[in-house]
Amino acid sequence: MKTDRKGESEIQDEALIAKARKGDEHAFRLLIEKYRNYLFKTVYSIIRNEKDAEDVTQEVFVRIYLSLPRYQSQGFKTWMTRIAVNYAIDVKRKMQRQLEEVMESIEAEADERVEVSVMKKEERERIRQRLEEIPLNYRDVIYAYYIDEKSYQQIAKEQNVEVKTVETKLYRARSWLRKHWREEDFQ
Repeated sequence: MKTDRKGESEIQDEALIAKARKGDEHAFRLLIEKYRNYLFKTVYSIIRNEKDAEDVTQEVFVRIYLSLPRYQSQGFKTWMTRIAVNYAIDVKRKMQRQLEEVMESIEAEADERVEVSVMKKEERERIRQRLEEIPLNYRDVIYAYYIDEKSYQQIAKEQNVEVKTVETKLYRARSWLRKHWREEDFQ
């Protein structure tokens, strides 16, 4: 009895396929309704993501429709399952490649950030070492003005000197730096 139903189903499929080949959209919609859940489950078993499986299933039906002229009555369910499985595998591979590319990009950015961070740290250390070379009477004013970003007035008040003295010290410190340091030392 089950064989009769299977045979009837295949005959109905073949009739619908013949109509769909002639452009009968309603016939193809009936095939979609009949096999939608089956193909979705097949695709989902490969893709493992509901939203992506829905998209892939829709695309599979488009591919089936476009391939109908090449269908040779060799068992519709088997034929369309092969199309669905092959397409789902292709999509999954593409998604994996894209994921790998994204991961590589993220890793490269992270590596770059670490490298930049290390370079900045090394540069700061090199500058600190070079600042230690500055004579002590200039070093205090350089640190206060350029590192701590204090105004002439704040420095004068902290060091208990006149603002003019701070200006003079900064002028002499800059002159000392120009004389003893080269730009290449910091690159």
